[in-house]
Amino acid sequence: MAATGDRLKSLIADNLEVDGQSIAVPEDLNISLLEAGVSSVDLVAFAKLVAQDFNINFAPEHCTSLNSIREVADFIDSQAG
Repeated sequence: MAATGDRLKSLIADNLEVDGQSIAVPEDLNISLLEAGVSSVDLVAFAKLVAQDFNINFAPEHCTSLNSIREVADFIDSQAG
């Protein structure tokens, strides 16, 4: 999980901004990108990036049903293996 969380934090840092500012992701990954101000268009693009980077089926719908980055990491880990 730690490796997945670290990869997600890196993807967020490299690819997402809100009003020109990077998103501060807490260590526990308990943050919602929507609540942090990420637009739905950026969220869809991020979902595609996550699917490609982790080689999993990660649809844009997952972005809205998974409420935090921690839940995204748990989902990714459940798809691996």
